[in-house]
Amino acid sequence: MKGADGFLETLDQRGLPPLRGGRPPVEDFRASVVSRDLGPLRLTELVTPQGECFRDARSVRAADSELWQVEVVVRGQVRAEQGGSTAVLGATDLVLIDPVRPVRFASSATTHVTVLMPRHLLRLGADDAARLTGVRIPGDRGPGALVSSLVRDMARSLEGFRAHEADRSAAAVIELIAVTLSARLGDARPVADEVLRTRITGFIEARLSDRDLTPAKVAAAHHVSVRRLHKLFQDQPLTVAALIRRRRLERCRADLAARQHSTVAAVAAGWGFADPAHFSRLFKATYGYSPGAHVSNDCAQMVKGSVARPGEDGG
Repeated sequence: MKGADGFLETLDQRGLPPLRGGRPPVEDFRASVVSRDLGPLRLTELVTPQGECFRDARSVRAADSELWQVEVVVRGQVRAEQGGSTAVLGATDLVLIDPVRPVRFASSATTHVTVLMPRHLLRLGADDAARLTGVRIPGDRGPGALVSSLVRDMARSLEGFRAHEADRSAAAVIELIAVTLSARLGDARPVADEVLRTRITGFIEARLSDRDLTPAKVAAAHHVSVRRLHKLFQDQPLTVAALIRRRRLERCRADLAARQHSTVAAVAAGWGFADPAHFSRLFKATYGYSPGAHVSNDCAQMVKGSVARPGEDGG
């Protein structure tokens, strides 16, 4: 096949999510496309020269929202960028791509296989999908190696299947892909979650005086959903809202002890509590006494100490 434009048009005709040309391709552009179906799966082997291509919001088709796309490299190197992640893939590696989100590919002279599958069959949650798209999955070990090997062989050998055999075989392949994605998610989650949680905690500490500091605002600042934020803290001692409330109370308690000439209302307002009465109820429920009593007690302790020390020195 000659011509980059003709190649991209052929991909569209074969049912692949549309792409647009990036940097000018090599002058003598030659590529080949071989497609095979296995039940609900479509596998397309592509042989391409060095080049770049991309998909933007204008290129997305409604039908692509029903699909997941997995790319498996047979030969060469592919760089895939999606959702803030960049996967540099070598031979046997694979990557999950969301067909309805912008993506950019850059590759050497390459042979790779595109696998399209119905989205509902993979049963991938939105949060997990967001964590997996554009992430390299090694194809030389674990379940990734099994999927990679199968896909590379299947692209040219899907013949002789009865309809029910094709459907059952496709279901097995999709299940293997699901296992591979789950394993990759398990590898990535602990470190990624810990780093993100630390970053969020630091963000909260720096903005405790902001009266508008809410879980929704914290989530938006870190480009995650509120649901994802709550999930991130589900195994922690405090929820995000409780963490904000507790740290504000601790700051207030310290200031009330140190700033003898500040009113309770002023200290509460300084740490994001707009309603003094609400603050007093929270303070008493947390520490067992009112903020006013805390100030009085600290003052009394200070006076007692200042009286006792001269006698001790004289003794």
